Amino acid sequence: MTIAKALQQFYIKNNLLQNGGEDENTFELKFKLFTLKLPNSQFRKDIIHIHDIQHVLYDCDTTWKGEAFIAGWEIATGLWKKLPIGIMSLWAMGFSLLSYPKDVFRGYKAGLKVTGIIDLNLSKEELLKFSVEDLKKRIKKKNQNKMNLTQAIYFTFWVFLSLFIFSFPFSLFPLLFVF
Repeated sequence: MTIAKALQQFYIKNNLLQNGGEDENTFELKFKLFTLKLPNSQFRKDIIHIHDIQHVLYDCDTTWKGEAFIAGWEIATGLWKKLPIGIMSLWAMGFSLLSYPKDVFRGYKAGLKVTGIIDLNLSKEELLKFSVEDLKKRIKKKNQNKMNLTQAIYFTFWVFLSLFIFSFPFSLFPLLFVF
């Protein structure tokens, strides 16, 4: 099955708009008690297909459990280097650690074994032509990193940084009452 076909099935299965909402002006982040409607910036529009392909490759849905795995995977593959999307991945990792820490960790370990899709430097059209299996083979590292002491230290660093990025906006709330 091609990535293009798999993505369309993913969008239907997860009740998402065609192209993952890439053409929309806003997108929604759904939480248990509320939904945030946020601007769909150009950098997000340019990269959302890559994020969605990651969901397809690892058969993750769009619940926060699925997003937890993908957030860990993105950080391990170095997506954090691509600002500002890296900040969003770190925020998602920090939020996900509160409910699904095991899935973040599983995603991180899986990410150590592959090259990030974004690092292939392929256009969307090129990516969509791959079969799911061919893309999995293409991103698999020949010399896979394993979870060892060094990687555990890196993971711990990312945990603390992601929790800081997630909690930073909440630290600003007291300032509302001062000014």
